[in-house]
Amino acid sequence: MPIVVFADELKVSEEKKIRALVLANLVAIYIKKDMGKLSAFCGAVSASCGAGAGIAYPNDLSYEQICMTVKNTLGNISGLVCDGAKGSCAAKISSCVDACKLGFNMAKDNVCFKAGDGIIREDIDETIKGIANIGRNAMRQTDVAILDIMLQK
Repeated sequence: MPIVVFADELKVSEEKKIRALVLANLVAIYIKKDMGKLSAFCGAVSASCGAGAGIAYPNDLSYEQICMTVKNTLGNISGLVCDGAKGSCAAKISSCVDACKLGFNMAKDNVCFKAGDGIIREDIDETIKGIANIGRNAMRQTDVAILDIMLQK
């Protein structure tokens, strides 16, 4: 929805809006693909990175700025964990939308977290590989701990 709202506000063509939506989905899939089907890594983070890219595209940001948007979003909210998609999930989605808008606004001004700022690497693909490693490997124990907490009613 953020992409549709931004695209409608900008009054871009239907084709450009569809391209922005496709880009958003491809970015989200690219980030999530190496994490595996189950991970304690919140899926809204990947989706918000895609949304950020999808917002940046109809605003005519460069490829580099779109990458900055994704890096800025990941640098901000990559530690968000999934806790079972209860009521708090809606709040996490809202936080993620705010984070992608912040990431976009930073990139629009050519501001980006630098390599070495936490998990951010110089190359966007290396940053995403690191995130996938966190989601696939580092979050295994987190997933077990969350399930233990959730099952203690």
